[in-house]
Amino acid sequence: MLESNKATAIAFYNKGLMEGDIEGAFRLYAGPTYRHHNPHIEDGMEGVRKFVASILSRHPDARGEIKRVFAEGDRVILHSHWRGLSDNPRGEAVVDIFRLENGKVVEHWDVIRPIPETAANRNTMF
Repeated sequence: MLESNKATAIAFYNKGLMEGDIEGAFRLYAGPTYRHHNPHIEDGMEGVRKFVASILSRHPDARGEIKRVFAEGDRVILHSHWRGLSDNPRGEAVVDIFRLENGKVVEHWDVIRPIPETAANRNTMF
């Protein structure tokens, strides 16, 4: 089940955010309800559609790369490096947490952090 949840969350993310096919992502991979915990995004497909359209209108070249995927129970976590979400040339480290129910994405949290120019250590954010 963990592997199928991982595959579903990745497919949902890729189709909706990377390809921009929000309707397809929701039709194939989302449950009948979709709750979002980002205070700037409304619940449901329409909220995600507005959010993605807003990003693409300001940053049409925004692209992400999934660096790692974790799953436990009904939760899947994607850790990604996004470039183009903002004017920060280094991009952002993004963590997306999805909850699945009956094999479908039904809930989402995200944390977006700009990558700083300098760090107090030699580690990267990835």
